[in-house]
Amino acid sequence: MAPIDSDDNTTAGEGEELRAGRRRAARYVVPVAVMGVAAATIGLVPALADSGDPDLPKITAEQLVQKIAESDTQQMSGTVRISTDLGLPDLGGLESGLLSGMSAGPGSGGDGEGSAADPSAKLTELVSGSHTLRVAADGPDRQKVSLLEDAAEYSLIHNGKDVWGYDSKSNEVYHSTGPGSAERPEKDVPATPKDFADQALKAIDDTTSVTVGGTAQVAGRDAYRLVVEPRQDGSTVGAITVAVDAETGTPLKFTLTPASGGAAVVDAGFTKVSFAKPDASTFDFTPPEGAKVTEGDEGDEGAKTPDHGREAEDLGGLAGDLGGLDVIGEGWNSVAAFDTGARGGLPTASAGGDLGDLGGFLGSFGDQVKGDFGSGTVFKTRLVNALITDDGKVYAGAVTKDALVKAADAAQ
Repeated sequence: MAPIDSDDNTTAGEGEELRAGRRRAARYVVPVAVMGVAAATIGLVPALADSGDPDLPKITAEQLVQKIAESDTQQMSGTVRISTDLGLPDLGGLESGLLSGMSAGPGSGGDGEGSAADPSAKLTELVSGSHTLRVAADGPDRQKVSLLEDAAEYSLIHNGKDVWGYDSKSNEVYHSTGPGSAERPEKDVPATPKDFADQALKAIDDTTSVTVGGTAQVAGRDAYRLVVEPRQDGSTVGAITVAVDAETGTPLKFTLTPASGGAAVVDAGFTKVSFAKPDASTFDFTPPEGAKVTEGDEGDEGAKTPDHGREAEDLGGLAGDLGGLDVIGEGWNSVAAFDTGARGGLPTASAGGDLGDLGGFLGSFGDQVKGDFGSGTVFKTRLVNALITDDGKVYAGAVTKDALVKAADAAQ
C-alpha cells in the first residue's frame, strides 16, 4: 500500500494493479453468484466506533494507518458481535445452504455428505443476521474462534499443525493437519476486526479518501476512528470506519454503511477485549466420546481448511476466492466478471440447470436490463449487485446497476 499524505484529507498513493484471470464456473453458481461475492466482500469491510469521545493526542491519517500496520498484538481474547444486513431476498433459509454449496469443503456440496463441523460450510452463517463470537489468540500458532448459537456452539481451533472444528449440535468433529501457521501468510479464518481491517487497508488506492474521524471508546478502550470513503461515483459503499485502539494500534470495531443510507451493512466489533495471554488450555481439544470425526484429507483436496487470506490485496483477491475472474475497472468501481458457459440466463430444471426452478425464483427478484452486451438480469443486495446476462456471463461488484451495465458493455 502506498503512503498516505500526512494531511487528514489526502488519499492513499497508487495501489498495485488488479490481477485478472478466467475460469469457467459451475452452472449452479450463476443464480447465487452475488451471494458468494457478498460473502467474500465482508473481508473488505472496516469500522464505525461505538460510543464516547475520549480526549486523545492529534494524529494524522498516515500515522494512524501506520499504527495499524505496526500493531503486533500476539495475545488477546474477547467477545465479538457481528451483524450483517446485505438485504438479500428472503429465500426461506436457503441462503446459507446455497453459499455452502459454492465452497469446496465437505458438507457443503448439497449431496448430504461431509461434516457439519467443516468450517467452509459453517462459517457462511456469518453472511447474514447477528452473531456472537468468542475469540482468543496466543501467537501465530494458536487461535480459537467460537460461534455461539442457541443452546449450541461451533468452535474452530488452530493449535500448531492441527485445525479442529467442532459442532456441538451435531456432535461432529472436523480435523485437518498442515504446515504450521508460520509457513502460511495469514491464518485461515478472519474473525476479528483486525482481520477485516487488514484486507480493507490493502484495497486503498488513489480512488480513496482516508481521514481521521475523531475518537471513540470501544469495549472500554480509547480509540481513534479511521474513515475510508470512495471518491468515485457508482459505488454502493458509503463509508467505512475502523476504530483503532489508541494504545496498541489494534482494530477494535468496524462498520460499513451503504451509499443508499440506512442501517450498516456490516457492523462488527469487540464488546469485551483483553490483551493478556490466554490460558494454554484454551487451545486444547479432544474429540468428545461418540463424536463423528471427519479427517480433512479423506475428501477432496478442497476439503482442507480454506485460506481466505490468500492474495486478498484488493478486488483481485476475490478472483482467487471465486475461481479466477476478470476484473473490469479500478478502485471502488471494480467489477468481477466470469463466463459460466450457461446460455439462456438463470438455469431452470427444463434448461438442465442444477437448481431446478430456483433460477426463475431468484430472477423474480431482479431487474431486467439491456445494453450493448445484450440483455440480462441484475440481482441486487444493499452492497453487492450482479448482472447475469442471457449468454451466461456474470458481472458483480459493489457498484450500482448502471455501473454493471456499463462494465458489461465495455467488455464487448
